[in-house]
Amino acid sequence: MYPHSTWRLLNTGHLDGATNMAIDEAISRAVQAGLVLPTLRFFGWQPACLSLGQAQPGADVDRDACRSLGVDVVRRPTGGRAILHTDELTYSVIAPENEPRVQGTLVESYRRLSEGLLNGLMLLGVPTRQVERPDVHDRDQGPVCFEVPSNYEIVFDGRKLVGSAQMRKSGVVLQHGSLPLCGDIARISRCLTSQPDPDRVRRRATTIEAAIGRVVDYESAARSMADGFSRALDLDLQPGELTSQERSWTEELRRDKYAAESWTYRM
Repeated sequence: MYPHSTWRLLNTGHLDGATNMAIDEAISRAVQAGLVLPTLRFFGWQPACLSLGQAQPGADVDRDACRSLGVDVVRRPTGGRAILHTDELTYSVIAPENEPRVQGTLVESYRRLSEGLLNGLMLLGVPTRQVERPDVHDRDQGPVCFEVPSNYEIVFDGRKLVGSAQMRKSGVVLQHGSLPLCGDIARISRCLTSQPDPDRVRRRATTIEAAIGRVVDYESAARSMADGFSRALDLDLQPGELTSQERSWTEELRRDKYAAESWTYRM
């Protein structure tokens, strides 16, 4: 049970990778400064974008292949491994560390926020579950995020459906994650130098379309996931917009950090 709370709800649509990551960090600054409410944000990616975890080697990226495929590359401020963002709904949660839904350890906050994700997926007709303790024998160090579920991530029929990552900085929690809606989950293999086995990726990860046999569009998925968060976490989600300060920080962060190769390929 949680105390009833009001959060801001944003749907920023489809943007390029550097802008998406800059927005998440700009909102984090605004939450830390007390300028905005805790925020649940939904967004997509245009063009398709390969995102690297904060500490993942840039050498994992096949840059020539990404260029030929028209795929952008960005480095996330959060951890984890590579994700190809295309045909998906992405969410982010930004809240102070003392907010009851994110307080405690990383695993505890994953578990709580997963309740919102599970509820939203139930509303979409997807029978999913959380993985509390993944099989340690499956936890290899490959470059693909969706190959291996972490604690309290969400699976369908044993295959990972939602990939999430988290950052804690200056008293603020940022968690964002990817919900693939349709298409071939193994497309990422063509973007990586190691060229992971596509069949292995398909055995370990899935999409909404594969799970329920129909395509769910971005806006329908966003509405259901927002309802899921609201119901499971006792939230009043108030639709809003980025503030002028957040937009200014977004421009700065995009230019100086997320669109710069010195950040993207710094490792």
